Amino acid sequence: MSIDRILPLFLLSLFFSCDSKKISDKADYQAYLAQNLDTSKIVKEVDFWTLKLNITPNQFPYLLKRASAYTALFNTTGKIDNLINAEKDLLVANNATDYKNTSYLRALAYNYLSQHKFKKALELLKKAENLGEKLENTQKMLFDVNLELGNTIEAQKYLSEFKDFSDFDYLIRLAKWEDHNGNLDGAINYMERATKISESGNTTSLKQWAYTNLADFYGHAGKIDLSYYYYLKALELNPNDAYAKKGIAWIVYSYEKKPDEALSILNQVTSYYNAPDYNLIKAEIAEYKNDIRLKNKAQKEYTDKVDNALYGHMYNKYDVMLYAEELQEPEKAIEIAKQEVNHRPTAQSYDLLAWSYFKAGNIDKAIEIIDAYVTGKTEEPEVLYHIAEIYKAKGRTKEVADLKEGLLASVYELGPLMETKILNL
Repeated sequence: MSIDRILPLFLLSLFFSCDSKKISDKADYQAYLAQNLDTSKIVKEVDFWTLKLNITPNQFPYLLKRASAYTALFNTTGKIDNLINAEKDLLVANNATDYKNTSYLRALAYNYLSQHKFKKALELLKKAENLGEKLENTQKMLFDVNLELGNTIEAQKYLSEFKDFSDFDYLIRLAKWEDHNGNLDGAINYMERATKISESGNTTSLKQWAYTNLADFYGHAGKIDLSYYYYLKALELNPNDAYAKKGIAWIVYSYEKKPDEALSILNQVTSYYNAPDYNLIKAEIAEYKNDIRLKNKAQKEYTDKVDNALYGHMYNKYDVMLYAEELQEPEKAIEIAKQEVNHRPTAQSYDLLAWSYFKAGNIDKAIEIIDAYVTGKTEEPEVLYHIAEIYKAKGRTKEVADLKEGLLASVYELGPLMETKILNL
């Protein structure tokens, strides 16, 4: 049953506020955990376009259709092979058209964004921009990729090019921009407006995307009841939405401190969804339970998956943190962090490098990187915690004290294992 047929939203919030640590109810999501993933429709679509290509191999639009089906399979299952298969089709289509079809260029750029090949995506989008066809669609993606690369001046320039407060695409990017700048209230406001537009248009995929992103923002703001509500709304639209289930699992673990129930949710998700980082969440919850065997098992499942070369740089961040902290191989972490800085020179990437040097005992190098490339350039709680620890090691106590209060307010987002670490700053 739809939750908004049980209680209006404002009453739902009042109800949840009666018990600040009781947000979830297993009955709300249990039916979604019983769902079996059925990809047969998407697989049939792949087979259909494959047959069409076998008959008429020079029909390049068919490659776009099959690539779209492969991408849908990747989004549904998390299996990297499908994303790479989509890339192969898109490369053939772009080569055949001499990289002069803007739709094909954008499709391949989108694929590269998913693979974290941001510089390659930017190169393709600049080609599409020069060609000029459907320029606004290209400008929207140029905002996305420049923000990912830390090119904030360029990102802001492109955002102004397609300004339209009645446009879903503009509002979701404006929300992302405000979040990047540390204005969470503004980000929520724009995402709420985008969500209303998606609902009025009644496009399932847009609504599902809007609900999960709005749920994320509410979680960052400490509005856990609303976060939970919108994850459930996403699941109403797609009972196999792995991201929404992960969001609920995090609420159950980090806010309600019910690790076994959170693991139960994640185990169901990972039975059909193969993204490696879900195993690291399991490892964290296992550590919270003091179950070292389970923690080691989950970490090994992660490393076994990311050993697949097809992932490329997609999991650099997670690899750096794992080698720097859990596996105590900071030199390996430094090596990977340098790669990440090279292909994505953002404050977050430089933070990974600084943290790796810090864990290797090179505090002076860590401070040098933090002061030059990180401080004042991001509001990410994990980054702010790293800054605080590095400053503490250098005796910069005033700056640590300034960071500590905000970090304590971010314990839900960081996870319960971080609370003691923050208190000890």
